[in-house]
Amino acid sequence: MNKPATAAVATAPRSITDPDQILPFAVLIGLSVLLLIGFGKTMFDLSDYWSDPQYSHGYLVPLFSLVWFYLRWEPIGDVPTWERWSGAALLAFGLGIWLFASYLGIPYIEMVAFLPCIIGVFLLVGGVKIMRWAGPGLGMMIFMYPLPGFLNRALLVPLNRFATIASTFCVQTLGIASYRTGNTIKLLGQDLNVVDACSGLRMATIFLAMAVGVALLIERPMWMRIAVVASALPIAIVTNMIRIVVTAILYSFKLGDSAQAVFHDLAGYIMPIIALGFLFLFLQILDNLFITVETAKPKMAGAGLKPAMKLKGSGA
Repeated sequence: MNKPATAAVATAPRSITDPDQILPFAVLIGLSVLLLIGFGKTMFDLSDYWSDPQYSHGYLVPLFSLVWFYLRWEPIGDVPTWERWSGAALLAFGLGIWLFASYLGIPYIEMVAFLPCIIGVFLLVGGVKIMRWAGPGLGMMIFMYPLPGFLNRALLVPLNRFATIASTFCVQTLGIASYRTGNTIKLLGQDLNVVDACSGLRMATIFLAMAVGVALLIERPMWMRIAVVASALPIAIVTNMIRIVVTAILYSFKLGDSAQAVFHDLAGYIMPIIALGFLFLFLQILDNLFITVETAKPKMAGAGLKPAMKLKGSGA
């Protein structure tokens, strides 16, 4: 008669305020705060990059990680000693990189050194098991940082060229007289310069962070989540092309002031919405194009009774 009560107690939801959870989470929060204080100047320098429109999403990344920790929280159990030492070693490694970069005056390495330090703190407190729920939120923090200079240069030029060529083709297809000269779309009496800020790299950077966040939150198979992340760059390119083509159309109708408003002012608000719309459409296509086959369990045992095959949409 006591078994149901025992089972109910065993399955009762755990809370961060449970006696066995207060100390580890107090240590986790305390060490994280100390780490942030130690990296205070570095974090302040990082926030300067977030004033750049290309990395303005950096303010939201830490908030997303905190929300992820809250939604995916699991109790911290016993941690093997070697896992705690692994976390301490990773923390020491990150601090060493930070001190070395500070001595040599390499700001970017100083900023990135925060990642192994904070991961080391989590491992030190919760061991490997804590990474099951905290790992994605910690990994998301990589999007706080700007692209390295060499990667930024390697992507900027080809994206700029492709945006100009593809947008010119679309404008010509719509019957608007135009041609391309370098990174400029020549219209009748008007030049539309596709400068670096219009290459799509900014949108690709922002939307990649958005796509990773969506992939972490949706309940889909792993391959579908990977497809969502992989769709970030194509969707960002298409969205940016829409921006350029709409601007060219407005110029062709002699609406220069409206074109400037679309090109520079409204685009920053509209493009993420359009990109999310494309992502939602992509998810709907995947859900309806691919199905999973599930085997339904028989309701009763019997001779010759075979499992029934049940078809179910992957997005259900």
